[in-house]
Amino acid sequence: MEAYKKWVRRNKDYVHSLESLANGLTWLLPERFSASEIGPEAVTAILGIITAMNEHIIDTTPTQMHVGPVEPNPFPYSLCISAIKDLETVVEVAAQHYFGDDKKWNFIAVTEATKVLVRLILFRNSGYKMLLHGGDTPNIEKHSDFSSSQHNDGGFPRPGSGHGPNGLNPWNLEGRALSALSRFGENARMSSDMVWLRRVQHQQAIMEPPSSKRPTISMILSEKGVQGALFLMGEVLFIIRPLMYVLFIRKYGIRSWIPWSLSLAVDAVGIGFLTQVAKSRDGGKEQHYHLTASEQDELKRRKLLWALYLMRDPFFTKYTGQRLESTEKLLEPVPVIGFLTAKIVELVVGAQTRYTYMSGS
Repeated sequence: MEAYKKWVRRNKDYVHSLESLANGLTWLLPERFSASEIGPEAVTAILGIITAMNEHIIDTTPTQMHVGPVEPNPFPYSLCISAIKDLETVVEVAAQHYFGDDKKWNFIAVTEATKVLVRLILFRNSGYKMLLHGGDTPNIEKHSDFSSSQHNDGGFPRPGSGHGPNGLNPWNLEGRALSALSRFGENARMSSDMVWLRRVQHQQAIMEPPSSKRPTISMILSEKGVQGALFLMGEVLFIIRPLMYVLFIRKYGIRSWIPWSLSLAVDAVGIGFLTQVAKSRDGGKEQHYHLTASEQDELKRRKLLWALYLMRDPFFTKYTGQRLESTEKLLEPVPVIGFLTAKIVELVVGAQTRYTYMSGS
């Protein structure tokens, strides 16, 4: 494994080129291979996990400037979350194939519960920092509230990530369609100079000894009062919302308004708490909770992801889907445009049935 790590770190550009090539080749999968969804989804998951693993290896490149005793590497929670996201669709497709539409939600619920557990552990071990991109991107930007150090990494997202917006698999045809629709909720890919800056600052953060004790819940509540409590509740609601959504779908069905309404309400309350926290810093009060630049960008991203509720049943079936069908019929007589519209609608409908319930998680 160490030999593989050294090879990846020495051939970063070559590795990224191979990943891009693999991404393109998925378009050429033969039709007979697509007869069952399990095969393509498994290929997508494997490619996604390999990409995430390679990026983790590159991001954790040791520096020769490190002095003192070498500490053991912390558990790669971000890599674990990325792997779970990649496997999630495979679990759903396989469960649906072997156990049917109703029982597949049992397996999806187990997957979501695992993801919630890992995220809660990451939330605690990070000193109760906001999870960036659902935990995919490490939040190593330091809070001036609890640390005397003012250095930060700018909160740049992990470059070259194999995941599309909201943990979707970009190699999957339908996943790419939904990724294009929800790409506005993601930051643009970083340019090479920003990638270099992020990695240098990440290494600096690893080298620097901790200047203060890791914040605890009691410390946050005592020092930040109501604002600290609102932040904690808002972040916990964000973490558990996908699991609640899946459990209520399992109980009431995908066509019921109860899971949809409850999920939207939890999202609204959680983001409302975090928005209040973000506004509090302008009030000049002593007890305020400072959000870093990357955390404020994450909050904006979460608000934009509300648009995905238009893609979730029963809203999609009752409203969005009908509008898409009427648009398709209206443009059908127009050469080229009618054909392209029909293909886009087909991809959107296919993506809606598979990916939207987990989007934003």
